[in-house]
Amino acid sequence: MAIEIGIIGGSGFYSLLEKPKSIGINTKYGSPSDKIHTGIISGKNVAFIPRHGSKHTYPPHKVPYKANIEALHKLGVKRIIATNAVGSLNPEFKIGQIVAFDQFVNMTSNRSDTFFEESVAHVSMADPYCSEMRKTAHESAKRMKLNYNDKGTVLVINGPRFSTRSESLFYQRQGFDLINMTQYPEVALAREKCICYLALGIVTDYDAGLIGKKNIKPVSHKEVMETFSKNIGNVKALIKNIVANTKESRKCICSNALDDAVIPV
Repeated sequence: MAIEIGIIGGSGFYSLLEKPKSIGINTKYGSPSDKIHTGIISGKNVAFIPRHGSKHTYPPHKVPYKANIEALHKLGVKRIIATNAVGSLNPEFKIGQIVAFDQFVNMTSNRSDTFFEESVAHVSMADPYCSEMRKTAHESAKRMKLNYNDKGTVLVINGPRFSTRSESLFYQRQGFDLINMTQYPEVALAREKCICYLALGIVTDYDAGLIGKKNIKPVSHKEVMETFSKNIGNVKALIKNIVANTKESRKCICSNALDDAVIPV
């Protein structure tokens, strides 16, 4: 059976799958972060990859993004739901909230971020996150009465270190809402494979502090993991609801992202 949906996230998501099986896949870009677990969610075939590996061995700048996306593509995945821990740069985005990003700003460096190494393609990323999947997620979250925001601009930094106070202040003044280390190039690579991509961010901290909020302590890894763990149940329930309400047909721009993008030789 074809795998309909791929999930990229933390190891806590293994328990989502019914009748899970693990499979090893090699790609021309190397091995993915870990073995891929396949199973069933809401009656649909789903594949799961732990982005950092099952033992969290890959830091953000060394995640094998291309191998992960290629492996899901080889399985026939047409839609990806990704989960991310994010810091808030905007007081409107509060700790514990779930956010479906609508835009990203890339400030990473030295990451292999395209499959088009031997040919030329200019793929549109004006709207990088799938509009159909974001709509389904919004409707699911509304039914579930979750603390949810259906849009937000996420800034992607290289990591693995956190921001200085000056950097965080600069990012806030630019008007960015959230900060993360792994959204890029994952979302861009999915678009190059014509895969619909939805990213759900869990707000875990306020980075190095917010403008005008002197009582906020700088983020720590311990804080991130504790907040993520507290809210993982809501995210799992939301993903199940999204999968259950995802239609088979696609009418979004993701499915034909390469139309007129590849330069003929």
